[in-house]
Amino acid sequence: MEKQEHTGSRRGLFADRPRRWRYLSAMAVVVLMVGVAERTGEREVIFPEMAALAIGMWIAPKRVWNVTRLQLVLLMGAGAVAGVCIVRWSPWPLAANLALAFAFAAGCLSLSLIVVAGQRAMERGGLRPETHYDRPEWNWRHDGVRWMWLLLAVLAVAVLPLSTGYRYCILPPLIVTFVEFANSKSGFRNRPVQVWLMLVAGATAGTLMEWMGHVWLGWSESVVALVVCACLFVMFERVGRYFAPVGAVALIPMIVPPQDLFWLPVQIACGAAVFIAVALLLFQRCYEWNRGQFVYCVVPSPLRRYIPRPNRSVQDMQG
Repeated sequence: MEKQEHTGSRRGLFADRPRRWRYLSAMAVVVLMVGVAERTGEREVIFPEMAALAIGMWIAPKRVWNVTRLQLVLLMGAGAVAGVCIVRWSPWPLAANLALAFAFAAGCLSLSLIVVAGQRAMERGGLRPETHYDRPEWNWRHDGVRWMWLLLAVLAVAVLPLSTGYRYCILPPLIVTFVEFANSKSGFRNRPVQVWLMLVAGATAGTLMEWMGHVWLGWSESVVALVVCACLFVMFERVGRYFAPVGAVALIPMIVPPQDLFWLPVQIACGAAVFIAVALLLFQRCYEWNRGQFVYCVVPSPLRRYIPRPNRSVQDMQG
């Protein structure tokens, strides 16, 4: 049976003080961000990827991004500057801007100073194990060609959404998901259906809470963000897996026009399905998998224990 990414039972969260504080800290930084946006009236302050960063840097027990803390901060700033420049001054069409942004992001991993500082504080306070930086190996020819193929694949997928106006099908978290699955070293390549379900669940939860809580009942956006984060973290505990882009898609409903809310989960579901399928077909070559591997990959982790496997004992099947 596949090893869970966090230790302890699901019921043990209330007894696991470090993990509980990591969840509370992530919820606090998201609520703070949304609260500042409400107070200032600047919705641009709401950065959906902040939830993804908090999940990857604070909640997930394993190291997600293999860069130093200083690199994270510098890359975050560089990404923000590049994005503003592209939006404000690029004379090219949206597809070209998408290619330019992807090419820039290929060499950058965008994280923020507050998340990096929070991770360090948690390590020093004993709330999470200390992470160490291992310098990755880079083959300029091989990796450069690979990123070029990734870019071409993203542009090919984006053609239909851009031409028909369904732009939520190619949101940044979905492109991140595509890169994760296209990367042969990514552990999530063995869980395509489960990751897709988590993305759809996150988008649906965020949309329903934004519409019911904020639009219909008039709740503060901060309260909505708190409830959405709580729903996500309960899902993570139940599933036993963390996937950072889920946090981003769950907060995106806060920055889209109200008339687009009900279409948002549908477009995210379609876009995620296409991106994952393209990654598996073109980069993982799933058509070469044997039947057992294919079945294992499309069945969500909680159901895998019920799949008969020759090398498993009866006790393993029941436990």
